[in-house]
Amino acid sequence: MEGRDNNGFIGDGSSSVAGQFRWNTPAIAPGRPGTATIQLTDVELTGGKPTNGETVQQHSAIPEPAADRDQWGKGVEFLMSCIAMSVGLGNVWRFPFVALENGGGAFVIPYIIVLLLVGKPIYYMEMIIGQFSSRGSVKVYDMAPIMRGVGYGQMLSTTIVTTYYASLMATTLRYLFDSFQSILPWAVCADSWAGSCIPSGGVRNATAEATEALSNSSTFAVSLSNRTSSAELYFTKVVLKELDGIDDGIGLPDLRLTLFLVLSWSLVLLTLIKGVKSSGKASYFLALFPYVVMTVLLVRACTLPGAVDGIVYFLKPQWNKILDPRVWYAAVTQCFFSLSICFGNIIMYSSYNKFRHNVYRDATIVTSIDTFTSLLAGCTIFGILGHLAHVTGTTDVGNVVKSDAGLAFISYPEAIAKFEVLPQAFSVLFFLMLFVLGIGSNVAMTSCVMTVIKDQFPRVRNWQAASIIAVCGVLLGSIYVTPGGQYILKLVDYYGASSITLVLAIAELIAICWVYGVDRLCKDTEFMLGHRPSIYWRLCWRWITPLLMFVILIYNLVTLQPLMYKQYVYPTVAYGIGWCIFAFGLMQLPIWAAYAVYKQSGKSLTEKIRNAFKPIAAWGPIDPA
Repeated sequence: MEGRDNNGFIGDGSSSVAGQFRWNTPAIAPGRPGTATIQLTDVELTGGKPTNGETVQQHSAIPEPAADRDQWGKGVEFLMSCIAMSVGLGNVWRFPFVALENGGGAFVIPYIIVLLLVGKPIYYMEMIIGQFSSRGSVKVYDMAPIMRGVGYGQMLSTTIVTTYYASLMATTLRYLFDSFQSILPWAVCADSWAGSCIPSGGVRNATAEATEALSNSSTFAVSLSNRTSSAELYFTKVVLKELDGIDDGIGLPDLRLTLFLVLSWSLVLLTLIKGVKSSGKASYFLALFPYVVMTVLLVRACTLPGAVDGIVYFLKPQWNKILDPRVWYAAVTQCFFSLSICFGNIIMYSSYNKFRHNVYRDATIVTSIDTFTSLLAGCTIFGILGHLAHVTGTTDVGNVVKSDAGLAFISYPEAIAKFEVLPQAFSVLFFLMLFVLGIGSNVAMTSCVMTVIKDQFPRVRNWQAASIIAVCGVLLGSIYVTPGGQYILKLVDYYGASSITLVLAIAELIAICWVYGVDRLCKDTEFMLGHRPSIYWRLCWRWITPLLMFVILIYNLVTLQPLMYKQYVYPTVAYGIGWCIFAFGLMQLPIWAAYAVYKQSGKSLTEKIRNAFKPIAAWGPIDPA
């Protein structure tokens, strides 16, 4: 490819105009299979000394033909897969309550600003670099070998998230199957909970009637605030069998949850059995079905008494919070994890595109739909919670819900249990929607790990890679379905995903926007799509997005608090394990940087380091044509 100024390839001094870039297919030396005779005039191609136009023998310099790499059957499959990946559980249960805690409607304003300055630029950038190179999230750093540790660190985080994400899907399946019972099991109090339980539903059993009989006594009135809803007790005592702490161990895996875990991974395996060819076909259902359910739930929610009050409560701005830095921090983190940026998934998915696919259009569509879905889910959920507040006689919608995992498995089931007409039907729809959303996101994360494996070991078949990951996922996921599993999930998520991902995201931006360079990225885009990114994209990539991410990291470090789970302080050894996971992820950066320098050609250490910052000889589109 010609255009030396910004791409490190052979340059003829021509201006950067689409169509003037030329990829020269290397000639194979006669009788020397796999050896290419390449005319090189730039040290950036060889990673060594200038060749002054001489012929250099390069082994393995020719990229494999594009035909050897899977591709999406249709461009719309890529779009649907991105929607299924980005629109996940975070949109349905996290966004509404992050908004509620941070100013309601006023939170939406910082969120949209952050989406424009961080979310969209990174999403588009990752789509460009993945499609241009046809490389997965690790090999894409052939553009700057010294930064390859970013890819390995992101793969580690993705693997960690994949293991516990499947355990949430297993819990969702447990609730889905329980929803087919004639009486929702979390709607009533078990006999063993007498004296400590308030029924969540309208159905009364013997325990509930006895409780109601005591309701006029002063003792009951005093102790009412200390009682727990049947939905919460069902989640903690029946589903999780949760321990009060993990000082004495985490216990053995629950049999039912383990079986549901196996079922979840089996469905992921079937979806990925043929790589993107099979997952692309499944993406239509995974992307569209949740919207059908969400629309049904929204229509039903809006017809419930008190629903309008809940929606107004969700959208009403609290302007005094808009200048609070915590609101902006919440907006960045929500946008970050909602879109799945900087996890390697987007780079992986776009690497299976055809070279001329319009990723600009797709990036705009996906980021817009993701925001729309969050708002739609917020209106749906708060319509239901507004009805719940109406039924319970409270005017404060914010006090009828619990956050975190309890949001999906306590508050929503409790709200559904109070439906007077067919609560089972709405429960089935809700948990089926959650499960489909989870499958879509987990398929993307598993595909990312699969792609890294197949890029390193091309002879490994899709079904083999998927089977290995599924078996490992079941074994590791069984940790999270133990009585102490939620403690481990919180620990691993904090140290292995949330914290480290922010650091790796900044490293990715440095690698692509500064080491590789925005100018190179723009020329690559122009060569691929026929138009040069506007000043908006260039400013965001070079300055605005990296600076915002750096400010967020500093704020995160300044406000760092010891991790706790339900006010439980972890044992010292648990914090030690957490920091070891965090350190292992960060150590990928110096380890692979040192390896890249070691593998470079050059007479001095300085020359080796300089060459490690430059693209390798084979960098570029994988198809020589």
